[in-house]
Amino acid sequence: MKNMTLANIAAACGGIYHGKEEDRNKEVLSITTDSRKAEPGSLFIAIRGERVDGHDFVDSVFEKGAICVLSEQELPEAEGNYILTASTLQAIKDLAEFYRQQLSVRVVGITGSVGKTSTKEMIASVLSEKYKVLKTLGNFNNELGLPLTVFRLTEEDEVAVLEMGISDFGEMHRLSKIARPDICVMTNIGQCHLEFLHDRDGILRAKSEIFDFIAEDGKIVLNGDDDKLSTLHEVKGITPVFFGLESGREIYADELVSKGLRGTVCRIHTPEGETEVHVPLPGRHMVMNALAGTAVGLELGLSLEEIRRGIEKVEALNGRFHMIEHNGMLIVDDCYNASPVAMMASLDILMDAEGRKVAILGDMFELGENELELHAGVGTHASRNAIDLLICVGERCRHMAEAAFEGGGCGEVLSIPTLDALLETLPRLVQSGDTILVKASHGMHFEKVVEKLQTL
Repeated sequence: MKNMTLANIAAACGGIYHGKEEDRNKEVLSITTDSRKAEPGSLFIAIRGERVDGHDFVDSVFEKGAICVLSEQELPEAEGNYILTASTLQAIKDLAEFYRQQLSVRVVGITGSVGKTSTKEMIASVLSEKYKVLKTLGNFNNELGLPLTVFRLTEEDEVAVLEMGISDFGEMHRLSKIARPDICVMTNIGQCHLEFLHDRDGILRAKSEIFDFIAEDGKIVLNGDDDKLSTLHEVKGITPVFFGLESGREIYADELVSKGLRGTVCRIHTPEGETEVHVPLPGRHMVMNALAGTAVGLELGLSLEEIRRGIEKVEALNGRFHMIEHNGMLIVDDCYNASPVAMMASLDILMDAEGRKVAILGDMFELGENELELHAGVGTHASRNAIDLLICVGERCRHMAEAAFEGGGCGEVLSIPTLDALLETLPRLVQSGDTILVKASHGMHFEKVVEKLQTL
């Protein structure tokens, strides 16, 4: 890892080095917080968690060949080198900030209320047509996950596509300080984390902290169809590039032709020309993701043909509108997380499905004081879409079921109090030929629903 010597690590995090003098100027080969992943030449950062204290595994990481441990406590009996620091949680952020600045990699930072992960996948797929790209894996998008992603970078990587997620003010400022983005992408301003950010204006302010450490010659790419983002005409002297489905945007799409759950064919217009593309994942939001990928691709010098190829190669992730065919059913696994906007968008996509349309929806969390009304709004939307069978799971979702029933548009509406009760009754509710949408907040553990469906 470039310039990540033990001496520089100690200096970057304000720590005190204890160990062999001849090792002080050796570079670590990797950094981990997981003792199981310690290896020869690695730095192990001991984190105190709610259930596990990394300091308990110091001996084992030295046995595996770790060259050093970053610790919050003195280790007089340690068999190897260690750096003593006041807070390893703060130190990991300081080290990631230092390491990011040792590399010439260009960083694309992505935030927004919904669609961050799918947008990240689209942008990474596009840029991979020209560059060696590293992207955020899984949900490593917070103040611990982002540093661990940064530590995966090497001198061979040309572009990093980093997802950046928050729930409160100040968090994005700290993430931006680590990432130092060259290009900032914002997908939308929705209704997530309202209990901390209060309203959509609060969400906009919190998300806009991504600009705090943007490069001096940086670029900003925004969803111009979002009523909040469209108000950002200039940020730190940078004029944003807007994308959307309206012709007034710099980059826009028209001539949309739905291919059902197999995606959408559209024509993308840019200042560099236009191209017809098949977006292989369903929904208008995926067309928006393709437009974001187009905007970033153009900023980084890709041709329209390279951009088209990258869009058409994108693949769905498990839990992100991932389609599974099983025993005559088409299961749409969209259960990684949920918000009212995302849930209604998924219901819209379900309308293009063949066969009986079944939606299994669970509670959405962190919606603030209006959470019951927001759940009811999804129920009303499901009624308008005439879902054949709507199954609402959880106490909050009871209000969704009531609104859907009052709307009268659904074929059948069920309110089920718990996940266990759903799993018990599920075999009697679905049948061959169904297209089944599964979606809820991550804490509802709806991956168990997907697993159950695959056993029927």
